[in-house]
Amino acid sequence: MAGKVAARKAALREKLVDLAEAQIAAEGLASLRARDLAKQAGCAVGAIYTHFDDLNALVLEVNGRTFRRLGATMARAVDGAEGQSPNARLTTMAQAYLHFAADQPTLWRALFDVEMSADGPVPHWYLDALGNLFSYIAEPLAELFPDLPARELDLMTRALFSSVHGIVLLGLERRISGVPVDQIEQMIAQVLSQIGNRSVS
Repeated sequence: MAGKVAARKAALREKLVDLAEAQIAAEGLASLRARDLAKQAGCAVGAIYTHFDDLNALVLEVNGRTFRRLGATMARAVDGAEGQSPNARLTTMAQAYLHFAADQPTLWRALFDVEMSADGPVPHWYLDALGNLFSYIAEPLAELFPDLPARELDLMTRALFSSVHGIVLLGLERRISGVPVDQIEQMIAQVLSQIGNRSVS
């Protein structure tokens, strides 16, 4: 009996994540509401909060899926590209990131729009998914800067990700320094071609 109850709870939790993901994909993060979600799932609103502390915790589950798909997308982009230069691999991954964002804009935006407490814990699995994404970037950077200490390599990885993310965000939203979508790839390539051309002091 206990096994059946646990299975029903697990099934409801999975269904809630599925429904939240579909809602965010269709209409964006701001459209996600507990009452609507409960109605779609066929459960009471309170049942949502037996599985998740709040809606942000549910969104983190959705974001975890998105991060894993994004990591897989970047891995596929450089699969078999071991013979390419580090700059070329970085550019290929950045362009894969651009196309992922363009193809799934609302799920991509939810990765960065979810509210998180500044001092609250972040789930380990969420950090693992993000760390896996960063590892793809760190590998070619380590080839370009083999003598860089691990801490500085980590900072450079995050800085490079932030730079590419900013280009993609501004480009797709056509804001401030944004450019037409068909020129974003060129902008990314121009920036990444310069990585490693100057010695690190």
